[in-house]
Amino acid sequence: MGLPFKKRVMIVEDDQEIRNSFTLIVNSSQKFMVVNAYGSAEDAIANLNRDKPEIVLMDIELPGVNGIHGTKVIKDKSPHTDIIMVSVYEDSELVFEALKAGASGYITKSANYMELLSALDEIVKGGAPMSSRIARMVIDNFHVNPNSPLTKRETEILQLISEGKTYTQISEELFISKETAKTHIKNIYSKLQVNSKSEAIAKANLEKLI
Repeated sequence: MGLPFKKRVMIVEDDQEIRNSFTLIVNSSQKFMVVNAYGSAEDAIANLNRDKPEIVLMDIELPGVNGIHGTKVIKDKSPHTDIIMVSVYEDSELVFEALKAGASGYITKSANYMELLSALDEIVKGGAPMSSRIARMVIDNFHVNPNSPLTKRETEILQLISEGKTYTQISEELFISKETAKTHIKNIYSKLQVNSKSEAIAKANLEKLI
């Protein structure tokens, strides 16, 4: 029997070193081959019909059109192509944006040789490969009460309070001023009708607000 056909993989990554190393890893596999590698989403989209990729490894941070918008366009033009986002960031906002745009998986750039190949394997089997921290984040977000009176930012702040962070740490972590952090906390107390951090955390846990 002849060898099974290798799955066609396209790589979209603006860092040439990472692009080359991903290409080497994918081409070293018995099951996959890189049909092309591009430094921008625009180039990838322009050559989509010619390359006919079955799987795209898509960087999020790209010059020009970013990977999330690129994913949307590729899924519109080629709905059967599976897209795995590759990012330095483990940011829940980006993960959800990517999944909404049509990505089937999300791995970080620190993924090693085996993780990258097993992500490709998983997607072929109909799975949704995600690094364990990202999967955890997605699950945690689904567990949050959808009827929460708190905004996304207030929920983030309450989460940090529950981790024992101070006003200063919260403002540094979220890149907001200490005053802004205090205002958010005041709003959280008033919405939850509580008067202290411990009450706020107790109520948030009880009502699954974080």
